[in-house]
Amino acid sequence: MYGNISVVDATNANDTLEENPQRLAEFEAKIERGEKIEPTDWMPREYRRQLTRMIEQHAHSEIIGALPEGTWITRAPGFRRKMALLAKVQDEVGHGQLLYNAAETLGKSREKQMNDLLTGKSKYSNIFNYPAYTWADTAVIAWLVDAGAIINQVTNSKGSYAAYGRALERICTEESFHLKYGYDNVVTLATGTPVQREMVQAALHRWWKPLMHFFGPSDKISAHTTTLMKWKVKMASNDDMRQQFLETYVPKIWELGLTVPDEKLRKNEETGKWEYTEPDWDEFFRVINGDGPCNAERLAVRRAAEDNGRWVREALRKPEEHYIAPLS
Repeated sequence: MYGNISVVDATNANDTLEENPQRLAEFEAKIERGEKIEPTDWMPREYRRQLTRMIEQHAHSEIIGALPEGTWITRAPGFRRKMALLAKVQDEVGHGQLLYNAAETLGKSREKQMNDLLTGKSKYSNIFNYPAYTWADTAVIAWLVDAGAIINQVTNSKGSYAAYGRALERICTEESFHLKYGYDNVVTLATGTPVQREMVQAALHRWWKPLMHFFGPSDKISAHTTTLMKWKVKMASNDDMRQQFLETYVPKIWELGLTVPDEKLRKNEETGKWEYTEPDWDEFFRVINGDGPCNAERLAVRRAAEDNGRWVREALRKPEEHYIAPLS
C-alpha cells in the first residue's frame, strides 16, 4: 500500500504506451520539468518494468554484498575494527530492506523479489561474486567498491522516481561513513609493515577488474542505458560514472604509493578523459549469468538464510496459530 491506495491496483489500471499517447506525453513532460513520479501516479509499463528491475537488482546487491565482508567479522584485527565492520554489514542489509520497500511500491512483492533472486531470474552486481581472501580485501571493498556505489547512488538519487530517490538519500548518508572506514583501513595497511602493504596491493590488483565492471557495460553495448536516461531513472551513463570514479580515486590510490594493474591507464590531458584497457565484457556477462567464482556459494548462503528464517515469517503471517493462552 502507498498511503490509502493500493499500488497493485494502480499497476493493473496502467495502460500500454500505444493506448495512451496523451498520457505518455504528459508523463514525459512532467519528467522534463523536473517533477517526481510518485508510486500512485500513472506511468508507462516499460518505465515500471525497468525501474523495478533496477531497484530490485540494487536491493539484491546490498544483501549479497554484505557476504564477502561478513565472513571477516569474526577474524577482524582488533575489537574496534570488528565493531566497525559489524555496523557496516548491518547497514548494508538495512539498505536492502529500504530498496525492497521501494520496489514494492511498483507492485512487486518482497516474496516475489526474493524468489527471483534465489532462482537466478533476478541479478545483482557482478562485483559481489568474487572472493575476499584477506582482511585487505575487505578494506578495498569498503573504500573503492563503496566509492563506486556512492557515485552511482548520489547521481541516481536525483532521478525521476520519488520513492527510489528518498531511499537513496538515506543510503548515501550511511555509505559516506563506510567510505571513510574503508579508506582508514587501506591507509593503515598501505603505511604499515611491508607485509601489510603487500597485502593491500595484492587486494587492489584482485579487485581492479571487478571495479571496472562495476558501473555496467560500456555505453556502446548497454541494453538499458538509453531508455533509463530518457526517463531520468539513470542520471548518468555507465561510462560517465566510470570516468568520475577514475577521476576521483585513481589519484588517491597513487598518493598512497599503490599501483593499478592497467598499463594503459592514464588521463588524456587534451580530452580530459581517462584512458584504460577495455574491460572484459565477456567475463562480465558470464558472471552475471551465474558462472563466476562465488555465484553458487553466495546464493547458497542466501537460500540457507531464507530457509532458516521461514518459521519466523510464517509466525508473523499467522499469529493466531501460534497464540498460547495465558495460564489462569
